[in-house]
Amino acid sequence: MKHDILNTEDVSLLVKTFYANLMLHEEVKPIFAHVDFEKHMPQMIAFWEFVLLDKAGYTTNIFDKHVNLPLKESDFVLWLSVFEETAHHLFVGEKTQLAIQRGQVIAYTFQQKLKNMGKM
Repeated sequence: MKHDILNTEDVSLLVKTFYANLMLHEEVKPIFAHVDFEKHMPQMIAFWEFVLLDKAGYTTNIFDKHVNLPLKESDFVLWLSVFEETAHHLFVGEKTQLAIQRGQVIAYTFQQKLKNMGKM
């Protein structure tokens, strides 16, 4: 039976499953060609622990880390779709909904900043 996102193990499962699912889509693979997922995964998990579990310690500006990626609006649509589908497939509850809402806000914020910079 599904449960809500409760701890680090749940966040880790969400993040790892999401990126595995995202990499099934050929159109986004070039964006991540340079990423060493094994090395980067702990940072991605730490970010979502900060967002969902209020775990202290994450201080990196995620927009600055992504600003130079060749992103298109369609990439954000796919990202959100896969993220929401993954979250709903694995979990149910308030934190799950919070994860989806935060993902939507992050995607919207990135898009607006990139548009304002003339990068999209």
